[in-house]
Amino acid sequence: MSFISKLGVAAAALLATSTLALAEMPVLKAAVLESGTVNWELDTIRHNGFDEKHGFDLQVMGVAGGSAAQVAFQGGEADVIVSDWLWVARQRAAGKDYVFIPYSRAVGAVMVPGDSPAQSLADLKGGKIGIAGGPLDKSWIILRAYAQQAYGMDLVTETEQVFGAPPLIFKTGLQGELDGAINFWHFLAKMEAGGMRPLVTVDEAATALGLDPQTPLLGYVLNGALLDSNPELVEGLAAASRDAKDLLASDDAAWDRLRERMNASTDAQFEKLKQGFRDGIPQPGPVDEAAANKMLKLMADLGGTELVGPVTELPEGLFVQPGS
Repeated sequence: MSFISKLGVAAAALLATSTLALAEMPVLKAAVLESGTVNWELDTIRHNGFDEKHGFDLQVMGVAGGSAAQVAFQGGEADVIVSDWLWVARQRAAGKDYVFIPYSRAVGAVMVPGDSPAQSLADLKGGKIGIAGGPLDKSWIILRAYAQQAYGMDLVTETEQVFGAPPLIFKTGLQGELDGAINFWHFLAKMEAGGMRPLVTVDEAATALGLDPQTPLLGYVLNGALLDSNPELVEGLAAASRDAKDLLASDDAAWDRLRERMNASTDAQFEKLKQGFRDGIPQPGPVDEAAANKMLKLMADLGGTELVGPVTELPEGLFVQPGS
């Protein structure tokens, strides 16, 4: 057999071994919004082999919305989804053993037109505020509490609220039809790139309320039974997520590869989206459960059972803590 032939046989054997090894790895199916920003991290995990590095094969199922993801997860079609831990707390209180791995603490801000004279929330009295996510949006709830504490102002009664889908709030905000706008973080990044400016950030409001802005709101949700039966798989997902975050936090080239799927129509939007994702990366280490419990109480006070159900205390075991 010639040297070249031997190389071909060796390469084929190596490929077969790699394929077999991948086939023997446990599969983790993630159901996520097809155009959601979490895909930037999941794509980075798969492209760089961080899933294989940590002993699993990540498969991504694109769905039309958050409700569809929850249906797929609760029906056993998916092993993991992305949601906020308040939803997980509510599910645990209802007897469902779901657990949460922090993914992002990205929230947002109240954005105003670049030429707005407003310098604080008090200056929006009598104005029109556009809000994505509805009256139970977590950012809106925190900002309501902050306005009451800082200015004795009831945002619900002293402003006009316009609730709408994120693209609508984005469009009307940029067109100058709103005095203020609260939107999902990636739309806010694009609004800032389009000339709007933050009046007050949710981080600033949370800090003023005595909350910890480092508390991650969004995370990967898995079934506790999977954690019990295969803790290495759950810890592998957490480790792969951290590897992807570390890369995206430090390597601009990793973002250049993602640009096409980021739906950034200008360089300014691309840079703001990149920075917004980086700003939302949670600190490594355990979640401060006392701080999370304080946030839960605020949400329960202002959002009521419609938001958190009967939950008034942080359910034990909600967060997957490193090394637990």
